[in-house]
Amino acid sequence: MTENQRLNFLFNRQLQRLNSTEEKEEFLLLMADPCHKEQVKSLLKRYWDEFDENEFSPAVLLFGDGEEILSKIQSENIYPLPQSQRRPKYWIGIAAALAILIFGASLFYLKQNAGSAEFTDANSHIVPGSTGATLKLANGKTIKLSDAVNGELANDAGVSITKTKNGLLIYEIKGTTLPDQINTLSTNNGETYQVRLPDGSLVWLNAASSLSYSTALVHSGKRSVSLVGEAYFEIAKDKKHPFIVKTGSQEVEVLGTHFNVNAYGDESTAKTTLLEGSVKIKNKTNQKIIVPGEQATVNGADISVDKVNTEYAIAWKNGVFRFTDKTLEAGMLEVARWYNVQVIYKRPELKNELLGGRISKYANINQVLKKMELAKAFKFTVKGREIVVE
Repeated sequence: MTENQRLNFLFNRQLQRLNSTEEKEEFLLLMADPCHKEQVKSLLKRYWDEFDENEFSPAVLLFGDGEEILSKIQSENIYPLPQSQRRPKYWIGIAAALAILIFGASLFYLKQNAGSAEFTDANSHIVPGSTGATLKLANGKTIKLSDAVNGELANDAGVSITKTKNGLLIYEIKGTTLPDQINTLSTNNGETYQVRLPDGSLVWLNAASSLSYSTALVHSGKRSVSLVGEAYFEIAKDKKHPFIVKTGSQEVEVLGTHFNVNAYGDESTAKTTLLEGSVKIKNKTNQKIIVPGEQATVNGADISVDKVNTEYAIAWKNGVFRFTDKTLEAGMLEVARWYNVQVIYKRPELKNELLGGRISKYANINQVLKKMELAKAFKFTVKGREIVVE
């Protein structure tokens, strides 16, 4: 494989502590790119042969194990992947650990000082999303939760609905409920919200999503909700009442478990990722049972099951864009929903560019786009609330 001469150059400059802020950012990107795996290992080995352990403070050795260190290297960096590399296997262990030994704290200068970088104010009108949602009650009343005061919002049809100071919506049954009384919790672009259902189950709702459920929750012996968009569920155990999540193309049935469902209407597939317990996914013609660490994908009549890194599926819940194994189009769909923007492609083939890496969902939009542009495979132009990719 042809060596990346720029990586060699920046590596040597880093050893001498000569890299500028921009060069350190570029260097991190090249180090994290799995395309340079062998080259980086070779560079580190060469330095290791001359390494004097007395040169470094013992504190440098306390950053964590190989995988944690690699996570630091890849954190806040996005990079393109070869078209053939759908599921890259990142190098970990001694090569990553040596990076810490060699570069110490200065390697992570950008991560630790992310707030001090200079950005223009031209796109200051595009801000990250925040906690917010709209609750539509069965009686037709609509409550904008970001504007509502904390405390009890409603006491209707035998159910008390309370908003906590932490932005959690809590349902409690305090009387006789009716199964045909349907409430809907919905988020717009740039909103996310958490709700605790009457059975104690917790649901995190992603941007541009909606969750509908009866005030009783239990109907005909089952707990049932309908989802459009994406949500993460932590279901309270109740063997007598299975929990059903209905989307446009599938039903997910559980007893008590943790899982994520992605079923946006503008995407061709629905994906269910299981973290704990077991779930059954079924559509009109097929059904599959998955175990922790698996993801079921419903595409038309087909249901496929794959082993996945579950942390990637719930990165959105943890405040991160995780682009590994995603195309540019899939990644930008997430960006569009969260920052409430539209994405336009000058060249449609760019949609299929493969990405790796991650970045905080609460980063300035300029930071997100700037780091993506470092991949050199595409560039962005922001016009109002439109992001043009070319």
